[in-house]
Amino acid sequence: MIGRVVRVLEAFDRDRQTLTLSRLAARAGVPRSTVHRLVEELIGYGLIRRTHSGELQIGLRMWEIATRSQPAMDVREAALPFMDDVLSVVRQHTTLAVLDGTSALYVERMSAPDSVLDSARITDRLPLNACSPGLVLLAHSPAAFQESFLAGPLTKLTDETPVDPGLIRRHLAEVRHRGFVALPGIGVSEWLGIAVPVFGPERTVVAALSAIVPRDQGDVRLILPALLTAAHGISRTLAPVPRPSAVRPPAAADH
Repeated sequence: MIGRVVRVLEAFDRDRQTLTLSRLAARAGVPRSTVHRLVEELIGYGLIRRTHSGELQIGLRMWEIATRSQPAMDVREAALPFMDDVLSVVRQHTTLAVLDGTSALYVERMSAPDSVLDSARITDRLPLNACSPGLVLLAHSPAAFQESFLAGPLTKLTDETPVDPGLIRRHLAEVRHRGFVALPGIGVSEWLGIAVPVFGPERTVVAALSAIVPRDQGDVRLILPALLTAAHGISRTLAPVPRPSAVRPPAAADH
């Protein structure tokens, strides 16, 4: 039953935010009678709502519950002011992604008004090998997880998406050594993604901060310092360095 509920909810996406009951059943691959029963119950809990025209949408209760995913919300809230600084430098896009399963899940994106890229939107997912944030997150994951992911199958979004495990391992080693990744065209052919890690408590990588720019305008030397400065600021916000305790002078001896 839970699997069917998930399929019903996943049938809604950014391009299909409103569905009829029949269309919802078709997209979910669940019998119409079953979807009707599930929808009525989900409406009762506020997870789906019925519009004035009788069509169906995701309810605000779903958003309310999703915002309780505290780790993702904490890093997003900490990142927002620093991402604004990055955007003032790159004047295209800056994104924040976290690891979720075998995907990089985008939890924030800031964009310049005149940018034409329509990718890496909030709630979008990309395979770890098909975006710069994904490679950063994979590079700082446990070795067993890396090997499991590289065992495939690996998704190829463009001609430049790396799918050879040996090549990806070299990219991951470079990410750990250099502290960033800048690979053009691996997710969208015309764009360059530059990504750096964001550290949380105990120096664990909790997110990847990136800038996305047209590949013919991507000057890594200019963009990277802004990204590194912002990532350092986010990391300090998430895991502030404790101040040393004040040293008190020894108490005067009693006479």
